Amino acid sequence: MKPERLPFHPLPAAPSISAKPHVFEMHGAQVRDDYAWLKAENWKEVLKNPAVLDLEIRACLEQENAYAAAAFAGTEEFQARLVAEMRGRIKEDDSSVPEPDGPYAYFNRYREGGQHPLVCRQPREGGPEMIMLDGDREAEGHPFFDLGGADHSPDHRLLAWGADIKGSEYFTIRVRDLESGTDLPDEVAQTSGGTVWLNDSSGFFYVELDENHRPVRVRLHRLGTGSDQDQIVYEEKDLGFFVKLGTTQSDAFVLIEASDHETSEIWLLDRTDPSAAPRVVEPRTLHLKYDVEHHGDDLIILTNADGSEDFKIVTAPVAAPGREHWRDLVPYRPGTMILSHVALARYLVRLEREDANPRIVLREFATGREESIAFAEEAYSLGFTAGYEFDTDVIRYHYSSMTTPSEVIDYNLRTSERTLRKRQEVPSGHNPADYVTRRLFATAPDGERVPVSVVHRREVTLDGSAPCLLYGYGSYGMSMPASFRTGILSLVDRGFVYAIAHIRGGTEKGWRWYMDGKREKKSNTFTDFIACGEALVQAGYTSRGRIVAHGGSAGGMLMGAVANLAPDLFAGIIAEVPFVDVLNTMLDSELPLTPPEWPEWGNPAADEAAFRTILSYSPYDNVKPQAYPAILALAGLTDPRVTYWEPAKWVARLRSTMTGGGPILFKLNMEAGHAGAAGRFDRLEEVALAYTFALKCIGGFQT
Repeated sequence: MKPERLPFHPLPAAPSISAKPHVFEMHGAQVRDDYAWLKAENWKEVLKNPAVLDLEIRACLEQENAYAAAAFAGTEEFQARLVAEMRGRIKEDDSSVPEPDGPYAYFNRYREGGQHPLVCRQPREGGPEMIMLDGDREAEGHPFFDLGGADHSPDHRLLAWGADIKGSEYFTIRVRDLESGTDLPDEVAQTSGGTVWLNDSSGFFYVELDENHRPVRVRLHRLGTGSDQDQIVYEEKDLGFFVKLGTTQSDAFVLIEASDHETSEIWLLDRTDPSAAPRVVEPRTLHLKYDVEHHGDDLIILTNADGSEDFKIVTAPVAAPGREHWRDLVPYRPGTMILSHVALARYLVRLEREDANPRIVLREFATGREESIAFAEEAYSLGFTAGYEFDTDVIRYHYSSMTTPSEVIDYNLRTSERTLRKRQEVPSGHNPADYVTRRLFATAPDGERVPVSVVHRREVTLDGSAPCLLYGYGSYGMSMPASFRTGILSLVDRGFVYAIAHIRGGTEKGWRWYMDGKREKKSNTFTDFIACGEALVQAGYTSRGRIVAHGGSAGGMLMGAVANLAPDLFAGIIAEVPFVDVLNTMLDSELPLTPPEWPEWGNPAADEAAFRTILSYSPYDNVKPQAYPAILALAGLTDPRVTYWEPAKWVARLRSTMTGGGPILFKLNMEAGHAGAAGRFDRLEEVALAYTFALKCIGGFQT
């Protein structure tokens, strides 16, 4: 192998974004925000039509893109090689395993070279496929296209489908006649994208977004009527609660859930009677969370009631579902977190996690007999789906590890028979024996043991010389699975160690792990991540200044925080759609996500303690005169979750304050939102850019 160098060459002068003095006072403190002007006054209109962006702001963003392009000049051929590598690991005409529902089995697949899915079905027992919706065809002529829900009607004649063509997550729902292949006149705009059909297929429920992009209303659309006639079934009045729709596995009830990150409330809607009013299961109580399934005369409820921090499962009569009637079915066990549950005709299936590894537990209703599905690898990913049907003995689970490609297995709950339905193909080849997966534990400053999942090539010498890509998130209780990722092999095969830091703010070690990484304890998330980097150094996986940190969204906020706290630990930082202007965003109640986010971060306007906590770590507000590692910020202009001005302001303050290091690069996708490019191969180009940056940060590699 020959060495290939990708260092940062001398760059032209970085863009200088004008500072326009702006100071505000709150809770006796003065806060300086000289780049506040980058937030367009008409930002709501920009989400729907990027062309109306203020010209001065647009010019700044275009200068940033030009500067980033200069930083990557000369790497175009190499990036193309990375894309080709990653694409070579993707089975281009891949398809999901068909899911049976009545006379048909439904699945998605891709055509060779296709960017978007084809939504298909075939006869249940096999036969010719029918393409119900061609994502590639629908995407033609649109710079951005994202297919939302695609839900077939109970009578199998219609398909309700949603699409976003701006990246702003405003989905328009249309209805396709599957016999003719044409869309009906019905069209519903400004939705979250999914639908739940009435049992008689005469209409569907959907969630409408309000003028601030918040999902707050459930409406019923009757086929053949204008959307202006759609009945409001439920409307949420609390700006801190978002609304979503679901169904019980039995299909007896539509579930309307109103929730924030700590409290939930669920309403039942009889799916057979569109005139029926929603009926609440248990009125919202602060910090009470619950999810509902249905079995016969009972509801099966997953909840944290009665101090069940890691959740338990209870039953309640459908006729009297309130909390006073809840009876334990699966008791609370500290340290074993129940993540989800599904009730089938004869079985209750639950997914639970202990010490960062998951297992599936199967329980027979009639006898109470239980059995588990788990695996022996040190770190792995496991999940299950119950499909469309209620009266079935078969569930489908998905297993992978950082070295093992994904397997899809049908499990017969009656016979315990396992049937391999699909093993992920890596067309360019993959030998798991060439790699090593490990789970180690870092010691946080307060003594907590933080799990770290690691993968590297077997021949890598653990003498500290290897570079490392360290990924982290740590918010909202989301856990980061140790699953198989083909893209990361482009770095691992070049000598990188890849590691996932399972830091507080997630739920890898239970609900307490989440609570210890939010609000007044948020700093634990950052110090955990730094401890994980230092543990990798101490174990010989890498060394200080050889780590590239990577995170997105709230994980991008993590990137900004650790850049301020421990800049010398990192060679570089990749911050995708980074939530770095935490204080100003949490003070702006008009932004789409702010009120529902207050339980996660605190409300700095109403609570002085929350204000001072956020001010103490908000990455934008804590940029200081010090040397920073190289930083790449990636964002989308029409992102309603992390608005474009957050990374723009952060980059501007970094450049004007830092005393050395860098470079600081900002690339903004002018035609996308929070998730970046929607096409599966277009997305690879963004990944290749990030990986090229990582390789530049460590100065070179062996090809």
